[in-house]
Amino acid sequence: MDLTPEQAAHAAERHACPKCEVPAGSPCRTRGAKTASKYHTARFILVPALREELEVLVPEDRGPARPWKPGPPIEAVPAVPVAKPIRIGYARCSTAQQELQSQLDALAAAQCKRIFSEKISTRVKVRPELDKALTLAYDIKQAAPDQEVILSVHELKRLARNAAELMTLSAQLQRAGVQLELLTGPLTGIYDPNGMGAMFFAVLAVAAQLDRNYIREKTLEGQHAAAAKGNHGGRPKVIDDDALTFALALKQKGVPVPEIARKLTIKTGKNAGKHPSVASVYRALAEAEQHDAHDEADLIGPRRPLRARITGPGSGTDPELMDRLQRQVLGEGAS
Repeated sequence: MDLTPEQAAHAAERHACPKCEVPAGSPCRTRGAKTASKYHTARFILVPALREELEVLVPEDRGPARPWKPGPPIEAVPAVPVAKPIRIGYARCSTAQQELQSQLDALAAAQCKRIFSEKISTRVKVRPELDKALTLAYDIKQAAPDQEVILSVHELKRLARNAAELMTLSAQLQRAGVQLELLTGPLTGIYDPNGMGAMFFAVLAVAAQLDRNYIREKTLEGQHAAAAKGNHGGRPKVIDDDALTFALALKQKGVPVPEIARKLTIKTGKNAGKHPSVASVYRALAEAEQHDAHDEADLIGPRRPLRARITGPGSGTDPELMDRLQRQVLGEGAS
Protein backbone atom coordinates (compact mmCIF):
# COMPACT_ATOMS: atom_id res chain seq x y z
CA MET A 1 0.00 0.00 0.00
CA ASP A 2 1.38 3.43 -0.96
CA LEU A 3 -0.82 5.32 1.55
CA THR A 4 0.30 6.32 5.02
CA PRO A 5 -1.79 5.14 8.03
CA GLU A 6 -3.35 8.61 8.28
CA GLN A 7 -4.20 8.63 4.57
CA ALA A 8 -5.58 5.09 4.75
CA ALA A 9 -7.80 5.98 7.70
CA HIS A 10 -8.95 9.15 5.98
CA ALA A 11 -9.84 7.11 2.86
CA ALA A 12 -11.74 4.51 4.91
CA GLU A 13 -13.73 7.20 6.74
CA ARG A 14 -15.12 8.54 3.47
CA HIS A 15 -17.59 5.61 3.59
CA ALA A 16 -20.09 4.64 6.23
CA CYS A 17 -19.25 1.33 7.89
CA PRO A 18 -21.64 -1.48 6.81
CA LYS A 19 -20.99 -3.35 10.09
CA CYS A 20 -21.17 -0.80 12.93
CA GLU A 21 -23.10 1.76 10.85
CA VAL A 22 -21.02 4.76 11.84
CA PRO A 23 -21.42 7.63 9.42
CA ALA A 24 -18.72 8.91 7.11
CA GLY A 25 -16.04 10.92 8.92
CA SER A 26 -15.90 8.77 12.09
CA PRO A 27 -13.87 5.70 13.09
CA CYS A 28 -15.49 2.32 13.70
CA ARG A 29 -16.88 1.50 17.14
CA THR A 30 -17.20 -1.59 19.31
CA ARG A 31 -20.36 -3.17 20.73
CA GLY A 32 -19.68 -1.25 23.91
CA ALA A 33 -19.97 2.06 22.00
CA LYS A 34 -16.23 2.69 22.22
CA THR A 35 -13.83 3.57 19.42
CA ALA A 36 -12.43 0.38 17.86
CA SER A 37 -8.69 -0.21 17.68
CA LYS A 38 -8.91 -0.81 13.91
CA TYR A 39 -11.40 -0.35 11.13
CA HIS A 40 -13.79 -3.12 10.22
CA THR A 41 -12.78 -5.03 7.09
CA ALA A 42 -16.16 -4.45 5.46
CA ARG A 43 -15.42 -0.73 5.56
CA PHE A 44 -11.97 -0.39 4.06
CA ILE A 45 -12.59 -2.91 1.29
CA LEU A 46 -14.91 -0.24 -0.15
CA VAL A 47 -11.75 1.69 -1.05
CA PRO A 48 -10.08 0.14 -4.14
CA ALA A 49 -6.60 1.04 -2.89
CA LEU A 50 -7.21 -0.79 0.44
CA ARG A 51 -8.91 -3.96 -0.75
CA GLU A 52 -5.75 -6.07 -0.47
CA GLU A 53 -4.96 -4.89 3.07
CA LEU A 54 -5.59 -7.19 6.03
CA GLU A 55 -6.25 -4.33 8.43
CA VAL A 56 -6.26 -0.54 8.70
CA LEU A 57 -5.45 0.80 12.17
CA VAL A 58 -7.25 3.72 13.74
CA PRO A 59 -4.95 6.73 14.34
CA GLU A 60 -4.12 7.66 17.95
CA ASP A 61 -5.98 10.97 17.80
CA ARG A 62 -9.23 9.04 17.29
CA GLY A 63 -8.89 7.67 20.86
CA PRO A 64 -9.10 3.85 20.60
CA ALA A 65 -10.99 2.16 23.47
CA ARG A 66 -12.54 5.48 24.48
CA PRO A 67 -16.22 6.35 24.25
CA TRP A 68 -17.16 6.88 20.66
CA LYS A 69 -18.32 10.22 19.40
CA PRO A 70 -19.08 11.33 15.84
CA GLY A 71 -16.32 13.19 14.06
CA PRO A 72 -16.65 16.13 11.71
CA PRO A 73 -18.19 15.21 8.34
CA ILE A 74 -15.72 14.77 5.50
CA GLU A 75 -16.28 16.73 2.38
CA ALA A 76 -17.22 14.55 -0.55
CA VAL A 77 -14.57 14.19 -3.21
CA PRO A 78 -15.90 15.17 -6.61
CA ALA A 79 -16.39 12.09 -8.70
CA VAL A 80 -14.08 11.68 -11.64
CA PRO A 81 -16.16 11.75 -14.81
CA VAL A 82 -16.19 8.32 -16.36
CA ALA A 83 -15.68 8.32 -20.09
CA LYS A 84 -18.27 6.50 -22.11
CA PRO A 85 -17.09 3.26 -23.67
CA ILE A 86 -16.10 3.38 -27.31
CA ARG A 87 -17.94 0.80 -29.36
CA ILE A 88 -16.58 -0.43 -32.68
CA GLY A 89 -19.07 -2.41 -34.76
CA TYR A 90 -18.44 -5.21 -37.22
CA ALA A 91 -21.04 -6.68 -39.60
CA ARG A 92 -20.60 -9.50 -42.10
CA CYS A 93 -22.62 -11.80 -44.35
CA SER A 94 -21.37 -14.67 -46.48
CA THR A 95 -22.71 -13.92 -49.96
CA ALA A 96 -23.68 -10.89 -52.00
CA GLN A 97 -27.31 -12.06 -52.02
CA GLN A 98 -27.62 -12.02 -48.21
CA GLU A 99 -29.03 -9.00 -46.40
CA LEU A 100 -26.65 -6.85 -44.34
CA GLN A 101 -28.75 -3.81 -43.42
CA SER A 102 -30.34 -5.36 -40.31
CA GLN A 103 -26.91 -5.83 -38.74
CA LEU A 104 -25.92 -2.26 -39.58
CA ASP A 105 -29.12 -0.91 -38.02
CA ALA A 106 -28.57 -2.94 -34.82
CA LEU A 107 -24.98 -1.73 -34.51
CA ALA A 108 -26.03 1.87 -35.09
CA ALA A 109 -28.70 1.52 -32.37
CA ALA A 110 -25.97 0.25 -30.02
CA GLN A 111 -24.18 3.61 -30.52
CA CYS A 112 -21.14 2.27 -32.30
CA LYS A 113 -18.70 5.05 -33.14
CA ARG A 114 -17.43 3.25 -36.23
CA ILE A 115 -18.92 0.32 -38.14
CA PHE A 116 -16.98 -1.96 -40.48
CA SER A 117 -18.90 -4.25 -42.81
CA GLU A 118 -18.12 -6.70 -45.58
CA LYS A 119 -19.66 -9.51 -47.62
CA ILE A 120 -17.25 -12.40 -47.39
CA SER A 121 -17.39 -16.03 -46.27
CA THR A 122 -15.92 -17.15 -42.95
CA ARG A 123 -13.97 -19.74 -44.91
CA VAL A 124 -11.78 -16.91 -46.18
CA LYS A 125 -8.96 -16.55 -43.68
CA VAL A 126 -8.19 -12.90 -44.44
CA ARG A 127 -11.13 -10.56 -43.83
CA PRO A 128 -9.94 -6.99 -44.40
CA GLU A 129 -12.76 -5.15 -42.63
CA LEU A 130 -12.48 -7.31 -39.50
CA ASP A 131 -8.74 -6.64 -39.41
CA LYS A 132 -9.45 -2.89 -39.66
CA ALA A 133 -11.96 -3.04 -36.79
CA LEU A 134 -9.54 -4.94 -34.54
CA THR A 135 -6.65 -2.63 -35.45
CA LEU A 136 -8.70 0.45 -34.56
CA ALA A 137 -9.77 -1.08 -31.22
CA TYR A 138 -6.18 -1.99 -30.34
CA ASP A 139 -4.89 1.47 -31.29
CA ILE A 140 -7.47 3.23 -29.10
CA LYS A 141 -6.71 0.95 -26.16
CA GLN A 142 -2.98 1.50 -26.55
CA ALA A 143 -3.35 5.29 -26.76
CA ALA A 144 -5.74 5.43 -23.76
CA PRO A 145 -5.29 2.38 -21.49
CA ASP A 146 -8.06 3.54 -19.12
CA GLN A 147 -10.58 3.93 -21.94
CA GLU A 148 -13.14 1.15 -22.22
CA VAL A 149 -13.19 -0.26 -25.76
CA ILE A 150 -15.88 -2.70 -26.93
CA LEU A 151 -16.04 -4.72 -30.14
CA SER A 152 -19.74 -5.10 -30.98
CA VAL A 153 -21.14 -7.75 -33.35
CA HIS A 154 -24.70 -8.75 -34.12
CA GLU A 155 -24.08 -12.41 -33.31
CA LEU A 156 -21.12 -14.67 -32.65
CA LYS A 157 -20.99 -16.42 -36.02
CA ARG A 158 -20.22 -13.07 -37.69
CA LEU A 159 -16.75 -13.30 -36.16
CA ALA A 160 -15.81 -16.94 -36.78
CA ARG A 161 -17.29 -20.40 -37.29
CA ASN A 162 -14.64 -22.69 -35.79
CA ALA A 163 -13.04 -23.11 -32.39
CA ALA A 164 -9.46 -22.47 -33.47
CA GLU A 165 -10.24 -19.07 -34.96
CA LEU A 166 -12.34 -18.03 -31.96
CA MET A 167 -9.62 -18.99 -29.50
CA THR A 168 -7.06 -17.00 -31.50
CA LEU A 169 -9.35 -13.97 -31.43
CA SER A 170 -9.90 -14.50 -27.70
CA ALA A 171 -6.16 -14.37 -27.05
CA GLN A 172 -5.84 -11.17 -29.09
CA LEU A 173 -8.69 -9.43 -27.23
CA GLN A 174 -7.35 -10.58 -23.88
CA ARG A 175 -3.89 -9.18 -24.57
CA ALA A 176 -5.33 -5.85 -25.71
CA GLY A 177 -7.98 -5.59 -22.97
CA VAL A 178 -10.80 -5.16 -25.49
CA GLN A 179 -14.29 -6.36 -24.53
CA LEU A 180 -16.76 -8.16 -26.78
CA GLU A 181 -20.47 -7.34 -27.08
CA LEU A 182 -23.07 -9.67 -28.61
CA LEU A 183 -26.30 -7.94 -29.57
CA THR A 184 -28.42 -11.06 -30.13
CA GLY A 185 -28.48 -14.72 -29.20
CA PRO A 186 -28.66 -16.64 -25.91
CA LEU A 187 -25.44 -15.01 -24.64
CA THR A 188 -26.38 -11.40 -25.31
CA GLY A 189 -24.28 -8.90 -23.39
CA ILE A 190 -20.79 -7.48 -22.87
CA TYR A 191 -18.00 -9.86 -21.92
CA ASP A 192 -14.56 -8.98 -20.65
CA PRO A 193 -11.88 -11.35 -22.01
CA ASN A 194 -9.99 -11.17 -18.69
CA GLY A 195 -10.73 -13.52 -15.79
CA MET A 196 -13.94 -15.49 -16.29
CA GLY A 197 -14.19 -14.08 -19.78
CA ALA A 198 -11.41 -16.43 -20.91
CA MET A 199 -13.56 -19.44 -19.98
CA PHE A 200 -16.53 -17.79 -21.68
CA PHE A 201 -14.60 -17.51 -24.92
CA ALA A 202 -13.62 -21.18 -24.71
CA VAL A 203 -17.27 -22.19 -24.27
CA LEU A 204 -18.29 -19.98 -27.18
CA ALA A 205 -15.61 -21.50 -29.39
CA VAL A 206 -16.83 -25.05 -28.72
CA ALA A 207 -20.48 -24.00 -29.17
CA ALA A 208 -19.72 -22.36 -32.52
CA GLN A 209 -17.86 -25.45 -33.71
CA LEU A 210 -20.72 -27.73 -32.71
CA ASP A 211 -23.22 -25.42 -34.39
CA ARG A 212 -21.28 -25.46 -37.64
CA ASN A 213 -20.95 -29.26 -37.57
CA TYR A 214 -24.70 -29.56 -36.95
CA ILE A 215 -25.52 -27.30 -39.90
CA ARG A 216 -23.17 -29.26 -42.15
CA GLU A 217 -24.72 -32.61 -41.15
CA LYS A 218 -28.25 -31.32 -41.77
CA THR A 219 -27.21 -29.93 -45.15
CA LEU A 220 -25.73 -33.28 -46.22
CA GLU A 221 -28.83 -35.12 -45.03
CA GLY A 222 -31.02 -32.80 -47.10
CA GLN A 223 -28.85 -33.28 -50.17
CA HIS A 224 -28.98 -37.08 -49.86
CA ALA A 225 -32.76 -37.01 -49.41
CA ALA A 226 -33.17 -34.78 -52.47
CA ALA A 227 -30.83 -36.96 -54.54
CA ALA A 228 -32.89 -40.03 -53.65
CA LYS A 229 -35.91 -38.24 -55.16
CA GLY A 230 -34.00 -37.40 -58.33
CA ASN A 231 -33.15 -33.80 -57.45
CA HIS A 232 -29.38 -33.40 -57.62
CA GLY A 233 -29.35 -29.65 -57.15
CA GLY A 234 -27.77 -27.07 -59.40
CA ARG A 235 -29.43 -24.65 -61.74
CA PRO A 236 -32.56 -25.77 -63.61
CA LYS A 237 -32.07 -26.89 -67.22
CA VAL A 238 -32.57 -24.22 -69.84
CA ILE A 239 -33.91 -26.86 -72.26
CA ASP A 240 -36.05 -29.45 -70.52
CA ASP A 241 -36.86 -32.94 -71.83
CA ASP A 242 -39.99 -31.86 -73.73
CA ALA A 243 -38.17 -29.01 -75.46
CA LEU A 244 -35.25 -31.30 -76.28
CA THR A 245 -37.58 -33.86 -77.91
CA PHE A 246 -39.15 -31.08 -79.97
CA ALA A 247 -35.70 -29.79 -80.96
CA LEU A 248 -34.52 -33.25 -82.07
CA ALA A 249 -37.64 -33.67 -84.20
CA LEU A 250 -37.05 -30.31 -85.88
CA LYS A 251 -33.42 -31.15 -86.55
CA GLN A 252 -34.39 -34.45 -88.21
CA LYS A 253 -36.62 -32.42 -90.53
CA GLY A 254 -33.64 -30.26 -91.48
CA VAL A 255 -34.62 -27.12 -89.58
CA PRO A 256 -31.52 -24.95 -88.88
CA VAL A 257 -30.43 -24.68 -85.26
CA PRO A 258 -30.93 -20.87 -85.05
CA GLU A 259 -34.54 -21.33 -86.14
CA ILE A 260 -34.97 -24.17 -83.62
CA ALA A 261 -33.76 -21.84 -80.86
CA ARG A 262 -36.42 -19.27 -81.84
CA LYS A 263 -39.14 -21.93 -81.61
CA LEU A 264 -38.18 -23.00 -78.06
CA THR A 265 -39.12 -21.23 -74.80
CA ILE A 266 -37.47 -21.44 -71.38
CA LYS A 267 -40.04 -22.53 -68.77
CA THR A 268 -38.22 -22.03 -65.43
CA GLY A 269 -35.58 -19.82 -63.88
CA LYS A 270 -34.90 -16.12 -64.12
CA ASN A 271 -34.99 -16.33 -67.95
CA ALA A 272 -38.42 -17.96 -68.07
CA GLY A 273 -40.39 -16.92 -71.16
CA LYS A 274 -37.28 -16.17 -73.23
CA HIS A 275 -35.72 -18.16 -76.06
CA PRO A 276 -32.59 -20.18 -75.31
CA SER A 277 -29.35 -19.18 -76.97
CA VAL A 278 -28.15 -20.94 -80.09
CA ALA A 279 -25.12 -22.22 -78.16
CA SER A 280 -27.42 -23.81 -75.55
CA VAL A 281 -29.38 -25.59 -78.29
CA TYR A 282 -26.20 -26.84 -79.97
CA ARG A 283 -24.93 -28.14 -76.62
CA ALA A 284 -28.21 -29.86 -75.76
CA LEU A 285 -28.43 -31.55 -79.18
CA ALA A 286 -24.83 -32.72 -78.99
CA GLU A 287 -25.35 -34.18 -75.51
CA ALA A 288 -28.53 -35.94 -76.66
CA GLU A 289 -26.82 -37.44 -79.73
CA GLN A 290 -23.88 -38.57 -77.64
CA HIS A 291 -26.25 -40.15 -75.13
CA ASP A 292 -28.13 -41.98 -77.92
CA ALA A 293 -24.85 -43.24 -79.36
CA HIS A 294 -23.86 -44.71 -76.01
CA ASP A 295 -27.27 -46.36 -75.61
CA GLU A 296 -27.04 -47.89 -79.10
CA ALA A 297 -23.58 -49.23 -78.40
CA ASP A 298 -24.79 -50.84 -75.20
CA LEU A 299 -27.70 -52.57 -77.02
CA ILE A 300 -25.70 -53.90 -79.99
CA GLY A 301 -22.67 -54.88 -77.97
CA PRO A 302 -19.11 -55.00 -79.23
CA ARG A 303 -18.91 -55.49 -83.00
CA ARG A 304 -16.84 -58.33 -84.48
CA PRO A 305 -13.97 -57.19 -86.69
CA LEU A 306 -14.70 -57.72 -90.43
CA ARG A 307 -12.32 -59.89 -92.45
CA ALA A 308 -10.29 -57.69 -94.70
CA ARG A 309 -10.23 -58.51 -98.41
CA ILE A 310 -6.71 -58.16 -99.65
CA THR A 311 -6.12 -57.78 -103.40
CA GLY A 312 -3.00 -57.34 -105.48
CA PRO A 313 0.04 -59.44 -106.37
CA GLY A 314 0.56 -62.34 -104.00
CA SER A 315 -2.87 -62.00 -102.48
CA GLY A 316 -4.38 -65.01 -104.28
CA THR A 317 -7.06 -62.88 -105.92
CA ASP A 318 -4.92 -61.06 -108.53
CA PRO A 319 -6.62 -61.51 -111.98
CA GLU A 320 -3.37 -61.75 -113.92
CA LEU A 321 -1.94 -64.31 -111.55
CA MET A 322 -5.08 -66.41 -111.70
CA ASP A 323 -5.14 -66.30 -115.53
CA ARG A 324 -1.50 -67.40 -115.78
CA LEU A 325 -2.04 -70.25 -113.36
CA GLN A 326 -5.08 -71.39 -115.37
CA ARG A 327 -3.12 -71.45 -118.65
CA GLN A 328 -0.39 -73.49 -117.04
CA VAL A 329 -2.92 -76.02 -115.82
CA LEU A 330 -4.57 -76.26 -119.26
CA GLY A 331 -1.19 -76.64 -121.01
CA GLU A 332 -0.14 -79.52 -118.79
CA GLY A 333 -3.42 -81.23 -119.43
CA ALA A 334 -3.03 -80.90 -123.24
CA SER A 335 0.40 -82.41 -123.21
